[in-house]
Amino acid sequence: MASYCDALRAHREEINRLNVYPVPDGDTGTNMALTLESVVNALDEADIAAGDPPDDMVAACRAVARGSLMGARGNSGVILSQILRGLSDVFRELDSVGPEDLARALRAASDAADAAVSKPVEGTILTVVRAAAEGAEEASGQGKALVDVVERARSTAAGALARTPEMLPVLAEAGVVDAGGLGFLFFHDALLQVAAGRPLPHPEPHRGPSGINVAEGNADGEQSPTGEAAPEENSVSDLRYEVMFFLDAPDDSVPAFREAWEAVGDSIVVAGGDGLWNCHIHTDDIGAAIEAALDQGRPRDIRVSDLKEQVEEERWVRDAMSGHEPGEEAGGESADGPTDTVPTAVVAVASGEGLHALFRSLGAQGVVAGGQSMNPSTAELLAAVEAAPGEAVVVLPNNKNIVAVAERVDGLTEKVVRVVRTDAVAEGLAALLEYDPQLRAEDNVRAMTEAARQVSWGEVTRAVRSSSCECGAINEGDWLGISSRRIEAIAPNVAEAVTGLLGTIVSDDHEIVTLIEGEGASDADTDRITSWLAEHHPGVTAEVHHGGQPLYPYLLSAE
Repeated sequence: MASYCDALRAHREEINRLNVYPVPDGDTGTNMALTLESVVNALDEADIAAGDPPDDMVAACRAVARGSLMGARGNSGVILSQILRGLSDVFRELDSVGPEDLARALRAASDAADAAVSKPVEGTILTVVRAAAEGAEEASGQGKALVDVVERARSTAAGALARTPEMLPVLAEAGVVDAGGLGFLFFHDALLQVAAGRPLPHPEPHRGPSGINVAEGNADGEQSPTGEAAPEENSVSDLRYEVMFFLDAPDDSVPAFREAWEAVGDSIVVAGGDGLWNCHIHTDDIGAAIEAALDQGRPRDIRVSDLKEQVEEERWVRDAMSGHEPGEEAGGESADGPTDTVPTAVVAVASGEGLHALFRSLGAQGVVAGGQSMNPSTAELLAAVEAAPGEAVVVLPNNKNIVAVAERVDGLTEKVVRVVRTDAVAEGLAALLEYDPQLRAEDNVRAMTEAARQVSWGEVTRAVRSSSCECGAINEGDWLGISSRRIEAIAPNVAEAVTGLLGTIVSDDHEIVTLIEGEGASDADTDRITSWLAEHHPGVTAEVHHGGQPLYPYLLSAE
């Protein structure tokens, strides 16, 4: 394992240059090397020295299996952990390894890797591992010595690796072989170093952008870096997030978990056993991915990566290698770079594309879809918190029905999570004006809470049933102007409801009234509202923003 780790470290960049997908787990060499470093650390902790035969094969194999599972990075690392688990399951029964033992172990490794991937296809690391097993079985069946079996396994695997572009057009188009397959090939070089004293191969020199190509663009219908076929309507490039976590769950619950995941994403890898699983998926629905795990067990150490941001980071690297300034497009337009980690990040809840953009423009690093009629789950908020680039995270629920759910998140993550109890979008926006990413969470909470409490706000919606209130009778279909205290206005049309509401919350002490247009708002109604405001409160400035929120044509605030 130490020799294999050394080989992967030395060839990490060579493997990375074979990547054909601009996604974070595309750094195959890095992820495989980090996975092996975790294995070596686990062996060290078990007091099993590198280069010495282990006194306790069971303990050594247990360290390899668990170290690779817990340290797996990206889907390539998860698949590699399953390969090492298959090897360990065979070796743990032995005092020493002979030719037939190695062949049996490589077959177990191949079967374990295939089992980890929901929809395995040929032309990936899965193909290369299977070829190594076939070569080892053939050589051991001929009575060959251990070193000869390793050599046959390697040559057969190398032949399969060379043919991977014939199996996957995306590899042929890029002019490369499968990156994970090359990473696995170095396992055999490590075996030959230990068994025969042969040196590890030297890495190829980096040839820059004019050398090995990195394929860009969409990979519709092609194979993802996991060895899984991506659905034609949702390629790896189309899915926004990479979600990974450990799942504490009974082994017999995993098939149902896999089935649930297949409905929400692709690039699915689930590796492990004995009640602990390392899980990986690409998806657009983070909440659904985590909720599927909650249905079967307990997910922990959740990691969420924004693939879109990682694609941008990869472009920065390519531009720098090509002579462009980082962040500068060929046409001269600047693009945003990856988000840096800050002491305190913010996650807000809002519905409507305009509100999402507005919260982000004011500094929120994450926005979860939700509101009055669609409260987000704890899992969705937890996923957003894990993805936020902050050591601590402040959550703005922006609805009183979401506060309790938001407050549960702190107990489900290692991050510090604090909730500013914002009951409305207007309070959340006001709170963000006082947000400072460089301050501690507690300091931000104090300042943001005070700002939220200073704003007067209201919202307008339509009555879904007849009722009554202090203002009078309410008929189904009436427009209601609602403040933070109560229903303030009942009107036959939306503009009258808004102006009636403004009449109760705006005073001469206010300077700005903000109107956020949602579904059902119109230019004519907005003109009527701003004209009323200019007539009745000439000293107040009106600001109008597009929010796109459902059910509430207008949200408003006065400051």
